[in-house]
Amino acid sequence: MKRVSLALISIVSAFAVQSALAQTQDKPKDRGTLQGVKDRGTLSCGVSQGLPGFSAPDDKGNWIGLDVDVCRALAAAIFNDPSKVKFVPLSAKDRFTALQSGEIDVLSRNSTWTLSRDTSLGLNYTGISYYDGQGFMIRKSLKVNSALELNGASICVQTGTTNEQNTSDYFKGNNMKYELIAFGTADETLKAYESGRCDVFTSDVSQLYAERLKVAAPNDHAVLPEVISKEPLGPVVRHGDDQWFDIVKWTLFAMINAEEYAITQKNVDEMAKSSKPELKRMFGTDGNLGEQLGLTKDWVTRIIKATGNYGESFDRHVGAGSKLGIARGLNKLWNQGGLQYAPPIR
Repeated sequence: MKRVSLALISIVSAFAVQSALAQTQDKPKDRGTLQGVKDRGTLSCGVSQGLPGFSAPDDKGNWIGLDVDVCRALAAAIFNDPSKVKFVPLSAKDRFTALQSGEIDVLSRNSTWTLSRDTSLGLNYTGISYYDGQGFMIRKSLKVNSALELNGASICVQTGTTNEQNTSDYFKGNNMKYELIAFGTADETLKAYESGRCDVFTSDVSQLYAERLKVAAPNDHAVLPEVISKEPLGPVVRHGDDQWFDIVKWTLFAMINAEEYAITQKNVDEMAKSSKPELKRMFGTDGNLGEQLGLTKDWVTRIIKATGNYGESFDRHVGAGSKLGIARGLNKLWNQGGLQYAPPIR
């Protein structure tokens, strides 16, 4: 009788384990982020709360910007439809929590890649979409030409960013006194600066150019020449899903490689007919690299049709063709004197 009971218990236990495994496998998130996105029918993308040039709604409510294009490129690669994205505006304080909790699939907003964030938050940076650095904006009426002239200044900064520590390091390193006044959001920080609560507004230089467009008289304000830190910005995903990590990473790399090979929104169909080996691999006419990612063979074509190459996106949103007019600088391609360099698609 005891042997029968033990056998019965073993059968029941095995059945219970198999049932639990089956239930676990039925959960979209446990089948991988890509499958969860496909099941939902949309990509959930975390963006800023409104940073012109990078992620902000236009006058029709459509999200546009360099960071937005990364998510639209992802949606194009997955669905062949760049509109299948839900944009979730997030503060600096909430951005990483939203990704950790699964509220968003990818974070594509101005977020600096640091060692502590890479190791302690359970997240992975997938690449660098914008090489930035922290700077200072000040009223021209104060007649300050260098950050080294800011001894005793009051400085507005957004809390929850790397800017607080960088400011402290810079002023202490140069034996200067300062008063740091922190605010919860970028809008609050800018309003405090504009109202005169502080002398200086500090943030990443790209953000300073964007925020300057919002003040009543942009030409009355100047961004000082000093760049006091390295702020590499790029898309972020959760640890533990290598396939999704690869897809986001190679979507950005595809945009950068496309610029290097002069593939644009206008000529992508013609370039896809090329007999050059490197282009045949990119466009999927030779090999199955897209399928190895879990995408289709024409994944690069889908991306470039949706957003253009990296240079087109940069110029349209933050560069020469935008209101910001930021020079490419370090964000030029590696073969043009910059740092943008993508591994080969082969």
